[in-house]
Amino acid sequence: MSKNKPQATAEEIHASIGDLSQVEVMHNQILVGIWMRPEKTAGGIILTEKTVDEDKWQGKVGLVLKKGPMAFVSEGSTDFHDQNVNEGDWVIYRVSDGFSIDINGTHCRLIEDIHIKGRVTDPAVIY
Repeated sequence: MSKNKPQATAEEIHASIGDLSQVEVMHNQILVGIWMRPEKTAGGIILTEKTVDEDKWQGKVGLVLKKGPMAFVSEGSTDFHDQNVNEGDWVIYRVSDGFSIDINGTHCRLIEDIHIKGRVTDPAVIY
């Protein structure tokens, strides 16, 4: 099993994913870098690689990296009531609503705007 890149902070996600200028996000999709718990808890407990790896598949929080041009644009029967997310926001989503991809070895998901369930200031509160 290959070692996961660190994805416990916004800085780690940005550093591991690198340049996104060649990635274009379409329509109402949002590209998020999946938050993965650090290998060591605040209390000093070292998590196994298997435990940390599970966040790749079950992670419910992601850092907004890019948005498509139609993301959070109200039209037809969809009205966002002026709610929106920005690059750098931590968002909550249902795992099954996202399309899992790796960019430069960094675990990400593409999620439609309507599937964003909320926003948090600290991704660690969701678990």
